[in-house]
Amino acid sequence: MNALDGILFGFSVAFEWRNLLACFIGVLIGTVVGVLPGIGPVGAMALLLPATYALTPAGALIMLAGIYYGSMYGGSTTAILLKVPGEVSSVVTTLDGYEMAQRGRAGPALFVAAIGSFVAGTVGVVGLAFIGPLLSKVALTFGPPEYCALCLLGLMVLSRLTDSSLSRAFVMVAAGLALSTVGMEPMSGTSRFTFGFLKMSQGIDLVPIAMGMFGVAELLAMAERELKTQAPIRVRLRELLPTKEDWQRSWPPITRGSIMGFLFGLVPGPTAMIATFTSYALERKLSRHPEQFGKGAIEGVAGPEAANNGAAQGAFIPLLTLGIPFAPASAMLLTALLIHGVQTGPLMMVNNPEVFWGVVSSMYVGNFMLLVLNLPLIGVFVSLLRLPMYLIASVVALLCLVGTYAISNSMLDIWVLLISGVAAYLLRKLRFEPAILVLALALGPILERSFLQSLYLVQGEWMEIFQRPITAGMIITGLVVLAAPALLRQFRGSAAG
Repeated sequence: MNALDGILFGFSVAFEWRNLLACFIGVLIGTVVGVLPGIGPVGAMALLLPATYALTPAGALIMLAGIYYGSMYGGSTTAILLKVPGEVSSVVTTLDGYEMAQRGRAGPALFVAAIGSFVAGTVGVVGLAFIGPLLSKVALTFGPPEYCALCLLGLMVLSRLTDSSLSRAFVMVAAGLALSTVGMEPMSGTSRFTFGFLKMSQGIDLVPIAMGMFGVAELLAMAERELKTQAPIRVRLRELLPTKEDWQRSWPPITRGSIMGFLFGLVPGPTAMIATFTSYALERKLSRHPEQFGKGAIEGVAGPEAANNGAAQGAFIPLLTLGIPFAPASAMLLTALLIHGVQTGPLMMVNNPEVFWGVVSSMYVGNFMLLVLNLPLIGVFVSLLRLPMYLIASVVALLCLVGTYAISNSMLDIWVLLISGVAAYLLRKLRFEPAILVLALALGPILERSFLQSLYLVQGEWMEIFQRPITAGMIITGLVVLAAPALLRQFRGSAAG
């Protein structure tokens, strides 16, 4: 069966009332999970995995998939309104989304985020149906050297993410990489920097750091501003919708972010996060007003949010076509398939077409449900900003504490949350950008593991790592990104002279 016939067959499966109900439950839970920090889509899927025993294999995967990409929608809500990223992949959204909310433009930010996610979901479904098998084979050509180069490329692009100077950005990258080494060394299992605390042997979890550096730090900034309450103004409907200029500035980033995120989703690792900050950096370079980024540029919300959801859709390609999970959430979906006795891999489209095509078509249905769920609630979300600031601060504190403690029921995570919050508050005073540290911390373990595996592969001849074509191409691209601003300044100075 060709792709078009497969999609039509998939819609007939997705529109069965049991599967529609499963899809709605999945995207609803995913939205809630995205809004509430700490739980995460993987934890939610693990908790609800036993509930799928009563469903068909297609229905089970439709519900769990809805939780996964639904959480990408929900994560942007608290990132924009409260500067508390519900998901780590929403960290970049806080840079401009929260600034837009502070300027009274939370409605357009939420609206564009929802539309961007919907467009990215549509692009992902089309890509999954028509070019998924071909692209998944390309993704399999990536070995440890390519993953290592991808992480290095991410760190180099990351250094140009914000308005911070290159030296300050490098300091934050170094601090994030240093924190990522806490715990057990991946090859030998030797404990590092644990200071005798057994719980630290598992390393420092990313969620407490992210919530501390954004949520707790923002609480301290609120306290410094004496928690002044905004005037209770009446919000009109037209003020919640993006203007014509907003749409003109948003649709190119949404298009680029959707395609970029989908392609990044084919690569193992935290691709949603990598796709968001790569999209942000690209939009800033292409923008006619790069000075507005970090101060409420709508492109800084549109591009990353589209890339976020696009990466979530792209991650399904290697899972459904090859039976290989490239992310923790994909591994949970693979577990559900194995529990229901579905044979994964290339023969899945032949032996279980109702599962493959049913899930593919249900993603479009689920993205439409998410759009219907989120857009009518924009006015409700925006009205929350007119609550007394001490109530908002209390909600932020509660979300941070409960979300952090829910990860592993450990007081160590609470201490990490508080310490990272105070550290981020001081770093902002010194004009350092905490977002760079958080993203470097996320990439650190993958970089270390892939580099050690690469050294083992080339028997210690580390220069051979950078002689592979894909690896060399990514490294050269990263160096160009680093050097481009200085070269452009020199060229303009020479031209002016």
